Amino acid sequence: MPSVLLAEVVRSGFVEGGHRGSLVALAADGSRLLERGEPDAPVFPRSSNKPLQAVGLLELGLDLDGQLLALAAASHSGESFHLDGVRRVLASAGLDETDLQTPPDLPVDEVEKLAYVAAGGTASPLVMNCSGKHAAMLATCVVNGWPIDSYRDPGHPLQQSLRATVERLAGEKSPVVGVDGCGAPLFALSLTGLARAFAAVATAPAGTAEHRVAAAIRRHPEWLGGTRRDVTALVAGVPGLVAKDGAEGVYAAALPDGRAVALKIDDGGQRARPPVMAAALRALGVEAAVLDDQETAALLGGGVPVGAVRPVL
Repeated sequence: MPSVLLAEVVRSGFVEGGHRGSLVALAADGSRLLERGEPDAPVFPRSSNKPLQAVGLLELGLDLDGQLLALAAASHSGESFHLDGVRRVLASAGLDETDLQTPPDLPVDEVEKLAYVAAGGTASPLVMNCSGKHAAMLATCVVNGWPIDSYRDPGHPLQQSLRATVERLAGEKSPVVGVDGCGAPLFALSLTGLARAFAAVATAPAGTAEHRVAAAIRRHPEWLGGTRRDVTALVAGVPGLVAKDGAEGVYAAALPDGRAVALKIDDGGQRARPPVMAAALRALGVEAAVLDDQETAALLGGGVPVGAVRPVL
């Protein structure tokens, strides 16, 4: 099936537009409870792959837990505690921010960006939202005695191993390897495979790398996103949830019993992503106040709400 309407844009009672995409919601036994569009077609999960890559880093000997492990799976907001955390991960391996190969950037959070620039800050590899993942990748290379100057190369043993981990968790081969916005390899998956992978992380028994990643995300969601980010609020507001947002309108989440959702908004619009995820979680039987907050996104007219982006499932 082609992609379908997942959210509509309603202003003053008039539907002025919509966001199309694909979605799959899995039951605890892995069967499909809800599917829309093309959930078996490959997509680039973008940063939604990060928790899966963090599992692979632990399996390769990276010694992180808690806040810093959540940061390794993060698209952080660029808040001061995030930047300090990246420096700590690098220092633990005898490295510093000059070893990062993330492109220079400003904080993704608008409040942080304004404060950072007002304080004289300039675009930096450290501030780029993927720097936690890159710091963890570099530290893993040091642990294994691998070269650090080529750690982003798809042929590097680090990236080869991470691809194998992502494929194992998803239960499928990645058909395409691209380049993510941060310059690291990007492994394509179907939305169904992405949902399966998140379910594997969320249900893993204690002592496994998957469980360590899930525990870090659940306990420290502000390190996964930031203090004003919707993914942080969602993880904090739904007990036991593991979730990760990604660029181009990708989102994946799973509950401790294995229920899982993965979605992609075709036009990459981020405003449709939280409402559609909230509606999908409701379809799985989840009830939480945060879903009331996120199931619509307000549209303003003259500075006051006059409509909303709302899910269509």
